[in-house]
Amino acid sequence: MQKTISILPQSFYEKDDVVSIAKDLLGKIIRTEINGNITTGIIVETEAYRGPDDRGCHAYNHRITPRTKTMYMKGGHAYVYICYGMHPMMNVVTGPEGSAHAVLIRAIEPTSGNDIMVQRRGMEKLTPTTTNGPGKLAVALGIEKSLDACLLNGSAPITILDGITIQADNMYSGPRVGMTKHVGDCAHRPWRFYIKDNPWVSKPLVVDYRGKW
Repeated sequence: MQKTISILPQSFYEKDDVVSIAKDLLGKIIRTEINGNITTGIIVETEAYRGPDDRGCHAYNHRITPRTKTMYMKGGHAYVYICYGMHPMMNVVTGPEGSAHAVLIRAIEPTSGNDIMVQRRGMEKLTPTTTNGPGKLAVALGIEKSLDACLLNGSAPITILDGITIQADNMYSGPRVGMTKHVGDCAHRPWRFYIKDNPWVSKPLVVDYRGKW
C-alpha cells in the first residue's frame, strides 16, 4: 500500500530557529493547485533570513512596509514578493508571530505536473533550468503575488507536505546568493542550503562552507 504523505504541521513552522527550518525544508514537497492544475516538486535548495539582526533580510531592524508585513505573521504562511518588478519569489514564514523570519525556496525537483510547469515557463521540455532558481520555480508552480499571506496547511493553493529527511552529510551550506557589500558580515552567513549532487540546484558551491552562526 502506498504511503500517504501528510501536510507539515503548524508546529514545524513555529520554531524560532529559521536556519534549522531552512535545513529541514530540504526534501519536503511543495504542491500547488492553480485553476485545477496540480504541480509538485521536492525542495532541493533554500535560504534562511532572520528578522531584525540580518541585514540581508527585508525585515532588518524591524522594518515594516506593505511588502514585509506578511513576514510578521506566525509561521506557516507564504511570503510572496516580486523581485526587480518581474519575478515572484516564494518564501515560507517561520517562527512566532512578530519574529519576521522567512525561508526562500530557491530550487525544486519537479515530481508531477511537469508538462504544466514547462508550459508556464514557455519551454519545450523539462530541464533543470525549468525550476533551478526562485523566480523560475514560482512561475513553474503558478505562484503569483496574489498568493502572498496564504496559509500552507492545505486550505489554500500552496501546500507543503512531508517528504524525506536530508542528513547533514548529504547537505551543503554556503553564503546566500546576491548578497552585496551593503549587508556587511551578513553576506558571509552560510545560510544557503542544498542537497548534495542534486542536478536541480541553482548555483552549486565550489567549496563547502560549513559553519554555524
